[in-house]
Amino acid sequence: MAYSVEMPALGESVTEGTVTRWLKQEGESVAVDEPLLEVSTDKVDTEIPSPAGGVLQRIVAAEDETVEVGAQLALIGDEVGETSDQPDDGAGAEGASAQQQQQEPAAEPPSAAAQQPQVQESPGQESPAQASGDSGSSGGSGTTVSMPALGESVTEGTVTRWLKQVGDTVAVDEPLLEVSTDKVDTEIPSPVAGTVLAITVSEDETVEVGAALAVVGSGSDGETSAEPTQLAQPAAQSTEPTDQPAPALELQPADGARHAAADGAQPAPPYVTPLVRKLAAQHGVDLGMLRGSGVGGRIRKQDVLAAVEQPEQPAAAAAAAPAQRPQQPPAASSALRGRTEKMSRLRSVIANRMVESLQTSAQLTTVAEVDVSRIARLRSRAARDFEAGEGVRLSFLAFFAKATIEALKQHPKVNASIDEDAGKITYHGAEHLGIAVDTERGLLVPVIHDAGDLNIAGLARRISDVAERTRTNKITPDELGGGTFTLSNTGSRGALFDTPIILQPQVGILGTGSVVKRPVVVSDEDGDTIAVRSMMYLALSYDHRLVDGADAARFLTTVKDRLEEGAFEADLGL
Repeated sequence: MAYSVEMPALGESVTEGTVTRWLKQEGESVAVDEPLLEVSTDKVDTEIPSPAGGVLQRIVAAEDETVEVGAQLALIGDEVGETSDQPDDGAGAEGASAQQQQQEPAAEPPSAAAQQPQVQESPGQESPAQASGDSGSSGGSGTTVSMPALGESVTEGTVTRWLKQVGDTVAVDEPLLEVSTDKVDTEIPSPVAGTVLAITVSEDETVEVGAALAVVGSGSDGETSAEPTQLAQPAAQSTEPTDQPAPALELQPADGARHAAADGAQPAPPYVTPLVRKLAAQHGVDLGMLRGSGVGGRIRKQDVLAAVEQPEQPAAAAAAAPAQRPQQPPAASSALRGRTEKMSRLRSVIANRMVESLQTSAQLTTVAEVDVSRIARLRSRAARDFEAGEGVRLSFLAFFAKATIEALKQHPKVNASIDEDAGKITYHGAEHLGIAVDTERGLLVPVIHDAGDLNIAGLARRISDVAERTRTNKITPDELGGGTFTLSNTGSRGALFDTPIILQPQVGILGTGSVVKRPVVVSDEDGDTIAVRSMMYLALSYDHRLVDGADAARFLTTVKDRLEEGAFEADLGL
């Protein structure tokens, strides 16, 4: 049986995606849920797992190709069905014998023998890839891997990388390819075990949900199914030095990583997924020093975690040479120096949306200074018990979010959206608070839906949860949309204030600056005095098409007064 791998729906309102890289090539085997390819959309990059185990028969969407959700990416065939169905059909038996006769004289040149039976045949006969694909569609030899639906309203995805090539064997649930959509990056596992017979979608090609990505067939049956697999494997090996140089490059970092580090050049490890790159960056693991345990030496998440858990003997040796420690941070920060690379799909989407937002709405920013000394004292008093009871830290951001939500309820103009084409304004009846999160791939904004129903403890838990899952690429596509107002904690990196850009079609975004202690003039019943206070700035960017300056000032003053009042004891159970 042939399975069609299709571009999944990777998020609400996402209609297409771009195949950025195929992780499997035609003829390679793939397991169920094994990443097949990488796909990029206007929101996220993700891996597309294989829906079935088998052999990748054909790649339909090439790399860098953009396709709609549901479009076919590749075909995965199952060779088990081919051998079981052929004895029941005389024509099938004749086709199998004819196939063997054609393969025998072509066995001398391995590369030609692998390619010709699958692509070029005499007019009277089908190629093995075609035969398996045809039989697979009617319950025969191939299992078609289709682009899965990776999120509500996501209609397409992009193949970013094939983890298997045509002729490779694959286990059930072994990653076939990586797929990216506008919300997530993910691996597509193989639904069946077998051999990749065909890849139908190339890397960087975007296809719709339901489109065939590859065909996987089982190579565990008789000789009729084993021979095409054996012929396909030399083809994959012969073409890898030119089309897929990653395995060859993988040996260089392992043997000469020290030389590369000494020269200041970036190591050339085999391709790794965004998840693995991010995990390595978080733990300070040099991917160039790792030997991957995956297929073809591919570095997996398990390899990075194993490196983290290893005894830190190299670190102790490095401590004996103080000159090497100052060199490590510059090496990490200068990895991009002198490089020219293709802009990622997510980076392109962010760039386009920022420019589009500035061109769509009349944006300006108003700033207020806030004394949060009372909140700082309250936070210090409750922090230990709060973390013990809730399992998360009590951050300033939870207080900022609570005050913002209360102000949105009082000032519905700021919690609105504009449909200029329809000439309508929607004043939302709920507060769906977006939280800007800095990730390795770029800025993402997960949304806490119905945030107006939460107290500070609930907000702290939800903020911590969505931020962590966004950074680890575990956030769901539907959690990245539907916001009515956004909170950007620009102070988390020490910035005093910023002028954030509105996320369309919202009409406001609030930037919270860093909390710093400094001397200020304090007026009380005894007069003016100079005191050290915990101060911060609130910067509200708003859409002047709907929100006037007075509206923005009133909203910001409401937030300021609530924070300076600092009466949040009830939320904290104090």
